[in-house]
Amino acid sequence: MTEPGDRPTATPGEEMHALVKRLYPLCRSITGDGVRATLEIVGEYLPLQVHEVPTGTQVLDWTVPREWNIRDAYVADAAGNRVVDFAKSSLHVLGYSVPVSTTMPLSELRGHLHSLPDHPDWVPYRTSYYKPEWGFCLAQETLDALPDGDYEVRIDSTLADGHLTYAEHVVPGQVPDEVIVSCHVCHPSLANDNLAGIAVATFLARALAEQTPYHTYRFIFAPGTIGAITWLARNAERIEHVKHGLVLACAGDRGQLTYKQSRRGDAEIDRVMQHVLEASERPHRIAEFTPYGYDERQFCSPGFNLGVGSLSRTPYAGYPEYHTSADNPDFVTPQAMADTLAVCREAFTVLDRNRRYLNLNPYGEPQLGRRGLYDALGGRSDTKQAQLAMLWVLSLSDGEHSLLDIAERSGLPFGAVAAAADALHGAGLVKT
Repeated sequence: MTEPGDRPTATPGEEMHALVKRLYPLCRSITGDGVRATLEIVGEYLPLQVHEVPTGTQVLDWTVPREWNIRDAYVADAAGNRVVDFAKSSLHVLGYSVPVSTTMPLSELRGHLHSLPDHPDWVPYRTSYYKPEWGFCLAQETLDALPDGDYEVRIDSTLADGHLTYAEHVVPGQVPDEVIVSCHVCHPSLANDNLAGIAVATFLARALAEQTPYHTYRFIFAPGTIGAITWLARNAERIEHVKHGLVLACAGDRGQLTYKQSRRGDAEIDRVMQHVLEASERPHRIAEFTPYGYDERQFCSPGFNLGVGSLSRTPYAGYPEYHTSADNPDFVTPQAMADTLAVCREAFTVLDRNRRYLNLNPYGEPQLGRRGLYDALGGRSDTKQAQLAMLWVLSLSDGEHSLLDIAERSGLPFGAVAAAADALHGAGLVKT
């Protein structure tokens, strides 16, 4: 019975949704104080190592751009009414807009206004990172209602030498081999693309920290494209330790889970994700790699060729709300983010547990009953499956087949195969 004044504990899904709502109003871009404010909030959940990379730094084939910050922006009519107001939504300004302060007729202003005729009540998200430009984004219905006349146009922004900001959080493992988990922190008020990925990554890191994982897990919170490229350029000596990776994006909508394979297509993370999704019987889709999307394309570029895939629900550009004001906190759900988190945890459990074993009694089938292995299964509802798993592990433990290989070939759940390997190892019949 709940006592007066007691409040039920929030679920992880509810906590992630609360984090999304808290981050939503911030104006993020590929650089600037919005990124720092975002990382400061994430830092309340995880200890972060924040990196500041100066403008002009050469990072692979790119150069760290000038830093952009904005304080205010609006379009006001002759009466001084703000018909477009950055204070109401960070989407109202073209990202990386140069400063402007002028008055112009609507006929001239139209060339700087962006809208969505097919969705007249939505505001689009637009940017101009590498070409000096300015503009506003607004609902088509707002644009249609603007009378001819002069409008005051003001964008109080700065574009100057500064820094690109990204952060890392490391969960130490039993071995130095790393799994990287990456999410982008450069989009403004977009809940699914990118805030749900940030929230899932944050709570995944917290969950892993509660155990002692086998691999070391490195979480990267960085601006899209230029952030991943900067990380790769600054971590050349670490690349050989990166054995697996996952990019999280669009992690909170109501669509089915989608896993996009690495460029290799047969990397261990590809096989693990496919096995976990199929074994869970969740509705899902496995998509082949394409060199378009999120930062998996940077990690998978030919020179690095890392085994990094991407997990989302509905993929980028796959839903009408993508890159619009309709991608708001109501568009994502606690249940969907909790499901994405659960799949990540299941996949990393398999990744951490996957080993190759060697049968120490390979000449004929060893007598399992004499070692008490069959008796230990007595009364279990899955006795037959557990026995079969032991036989499969013994059969394929030749030092060449991993537990995932055995699970895939036998059609048995990975957990059953791993439990069988543990039992056989305890009886001295197999070794790693």
